[in-house]
Amino acid sequence: MMDFSLWDTIRNLLMGLKWTVALSLVAFIGGGVMGLLVMVMRISRSAFWRGAGRAYIEVFQGTPLLMQLFLVFFGLGLASIDISPWLAAAVALILFTSAFLAEIWRGCVESISAGQWEASASLALTPLEQLRHVILPQALRIAVAPTVGFSVQVVKGTAVTSIIGFTELTKTGGMLANATFQPFMVYGFVALGYFLLCYPLSLSARYLERKLHAAA
Repeated sequence: MMDFSLWDTIRNLLMGLKWTVALSLVAFIGGGVMGLLVMVMRISRSAFWRGAGRAYIEVFQGTPLLMQLFLVFFGLGLASIDISPWLAAAVALILFTSAFLAEIWRGCVESISAGQWEASASLALTPLEQLRHVILPQALRIAVAPTVGFSVQVVKGTAVTSIIGFTELTKTGGMLANATFQPFMVYGFVALGYFLLCYPLSLSARYLERKLHAAA
């Protein structure tokens, strides 16, 4: 049994927490960019692009994140493509996150009345200009609360990446529990770490929902 002090345990868990935060940010930012593109496909006037966007969302919403991680990490490995656990985790979480954000944002855009599209069309704006200058600014207010709320799921989803060897908070906790033979204490700190990340996001989502609903 290795001699770990309480401070050593906390210090190592904080290192794992740092990687959890980093992966969450990469997944959310990358997923947001891809999600915006998929959302535009979903509301396109082209049946082909609408179908492609719908298929993308159904694939990544309808399959477990764990399976997506395996396909990225082991699938690319079988194709003789060397990929690190960090890159595989980032790619899988970006794809997963983008599918959910695209559908959240599509619902927000489609909640804007058709009259707004018609009024902006009368100004000779192209569909993309209508979306950028008229529709998205209005949909943004609706989308803020559910988007912040979904970020909680992104943070918790990072825990699954421990299965492919990415050393985030959960993986670090597992290694420390095996080294210290104190799983209750270690996993208690792991749970506390996730709580400290997720609870403020949950409170922010509820606050924004109340505030924006009152302002509507």
